[in-house]
Amino acid sequence: MSGSLADFGTMEWMLIAVAFVSATLSGISGAGGGTILIGAIYAAGMPPIVAVPLHASVQMVSNASRVVAYLSHVRWSAALVFGLGALPAPFVVAPLVSMVNPDYVRLLMAGFILWTLLPRASRAVTLSDRVAMGTAGVLNGGVGAVVGATGLLIGPFFLRPTWRKETTIGTLALCQSLGHAFKLTAFATIGFQVLDQAWLMAGMTVGVIAGTALGRGLHHFVQEEAFRPLFKGVLVLLAVKLLWDAGRRLLGA
Repeated sequence: MSGSLADFGTMEWMLIAVAFVSATLSGISGAGGGTILIGAIYAAGMPPIVAVPLHASVQMVSNASRVVAYLSHVRWSAALVFGLGALPAPFVVAPLVSMVNPDYVRLLMAGFILWTLLPRASRAVTLSDRVAMGTAGVLNGGVGAVVGATGLLIGPFFLRPTWRKETTIGTLALCQSLGHAFKLTAFATIGFQVLDQAWLMAGMTVGVIAGTALGRGLHHFVQEEAFRPLFKGVLVLLAVKLLWDAGRRLLGA
């Protein structure tokens, strides 16, 4: 990977652009940007051992900015339960990630993206707050250490009947930040050096912060009916790209 801005090639600049665009989309819709970003990172050919911690570094900053914005609405008790559920799994899963064929992870990521697009009746809101947060934490810790992004997977658990929109956004952002911090710590314990990607991480972080600001500004000007099909279309294209790349390599084409 590039050691400085001067060494950046097409892939690095494209990832920074995707970070900006995905954060803009997430700022408009409230979710999904992380899934687009990790899909793009995998599509760029990065192995999971690099893709997951890089994504975690960038998204931790993105989520932390939302925590600051909605700090007064955060449910700290819910975040504590989430953290207890999320903490163990990354340390169990991270050592195994380097042994997994990246193409199988790409297939898993493609399937995960397509699954999030299926219409389904979520039962998460019928669970008690404690059970919902604990379940979301376990899913985040286990699945997140392999595929990277879990926002669309755990999001329904944060749609609590008694929570306002601001509470959901702030608490989800805090929990996601915790999940990313746990992943980074877990990967650091097995020798991954996050600072090896410092310049790319910095560029993508700037892109994410700028995209979040733009997305919030555009939120009221974008019609939901027009945005949703476009957003889903981007995810489908990413999934198809991942399926194509993985299938071609696994079949020996």
